[in-house]
Amino acid sequence: MKKIYLDYAATTPVDKEVSRKIEVFSEDKFGNPSSLHSFGQEALFAMDHSREVVADFLNCKRKEVYFLSSATEANNLAVFGVLKKRNDPHVIASPIEHKAVLEPIKRSGASFDHLPVSSDGIVKKEKLKELIRENTVLVSIGYANSEIGTLQPLKEISEIIREENKKRKEKIIFHTDAVQAANYLSCDVQSLGVDLLTISGHKMYGPKGAAALFIKEGVDVSPIIYGASQEKGLRPGTENVYAIAGLAAAIEVLDKNDNERTEELRDRIVRGVLSELPDAKVNGSMKDRLPNNINFTFKGAEGESIMIALDREGVAVSTGSACASNSLSPSHVLLSLGLSHEEAHGSIRVSLGRFTTKEEVDFFIEKLPSIVNKLRMISGK
Repeated sequence: MKKIYLDYAATTPVDKEVSRKIEVFSEDKFGNPSSLHSFGQEALFAMDHSREVVADFLNCKRKEVYFLSSATEANNLAVFGVLKKRNDPHVIASPIEHKAVLEPIKRSGASFDHLPVSSDGIVKKEKLKELIRENTVLVSIGYANSEIGTLQPLKEISEIIREENKKRKEKIIFHTDAVQAANYLSCDVQSLGVDLLTISGHKMYGPKGAAALFIKEGVDVSPIIYGASQEKGLRPGTENVYAIAGLAAAIEVLDKNDNERTEELRDRIVRGVLSELPDAKVNGSMKDRLPNNINFTFKGAEGESIMIALDREGVAVSTGSACASNSLSPSHVLLSLGLSHEEAHGSIRVSLGRFTTKEEVDFFIEKLPSIVNKLRMISGK
C-alpha cells in the first residue's frame, strides 16, 4: 500500500541536500566548536556560516541570531527571558497561539490578556490599543497559525506598538512565532517590525533539534538555563552543530516559488471535498492563509476516527497540532473561533508540502467522503 503524507505542518522530511550536509558534520567534521584545535575550528566555521545564512534570511545582523534546540525552547526563552527582570509585567497574546507560547506566559506569573480573534482566525488588531497597559512589556502574535494556517497582520500590529513605544520609557517587546510561516512567507524582521522571531529546522525540510531566535540588538533577554558561554550565555551547552548546519542548509534550498503549485493543490482539495461533502466547513480565512494548510470540520463525524480511517488507507493527516495530539481536549484554536466542542472534535488538518503530488491529493479526495459518511451512519448523526 502506498503511503501518502499530508501532515507537513507537523514536520517535514529532510531534504536530500540537507541530509548530505548533516552527514558531513556528524561523521567527519564532528568537533566541539569551543575546542581550539582544527576539529573544533571546523565546527566553529560551520556555526559562523550557519549564523550568516540565517541572518541573511531574516535580514538582521549575525549577532542577533541565537541557536537553540527547538522552537519550544526559543519561545520559552522569548517569553521568560523578557519577563524575568520585569516587575509586575503584563503580556498580550492571541488565544490561538501555540502552547509553546501560551504555557510559558501562564507559568510566568505575569498578568495576561488575549487579543481576540475573528471567526476567520485573524486577530482584531484594532483591540490592541485597548489592552495595552502601563506595565505591558510583551506582545506575542504568531505569524501563521499551526492548526488553521491563518496569517496575522504583523506589520500593522508592529506599527501600533511602535507608536505606543514613542510615549514610553520601557518599550513593549514584539515577538512572533514564525515556525509555520518561514517555508512560505518573507521573514524579513525589518519589514515585519518585530523584536523577537522564532524559526525551526524541522518545519523547513531540515533536521529536528535546531531552531533559531532573532533577538533585536538592544532588547534585554535573560537566560533561562545556565552554564558556559555558548550563544553569548543565552543558551549554554555544546552546540548541535550538524543540526544547526542542517537548518542553514534547509534555508539555502528553500524555494518559495513552489507556493503557487501548493496553493493550487490546496484549492483542489477544498473544491473536491466540499463538492462531495457540501456540509463540511473550512476553518479559518481562505484569503489570509498559508498555501499548504486546510482545516476541515465534518458535522457528525469525529476527527480522530477520520484520521485513523485515513491512515488505514495509507493517508496521514492530523486533528491539529502534533504537540497536542495526546490531549483529549478539543483544540483551543478552534474553540477560540467560536466552534462548539463537538465541532472542534469533528475537525482534521490537511497540510501539503514540497513532495505532495496531484495524484496523492486526488486519492485523498476519493477516499475521504466514504469514510466521513460511514462514521456519520455509525454515530447516527
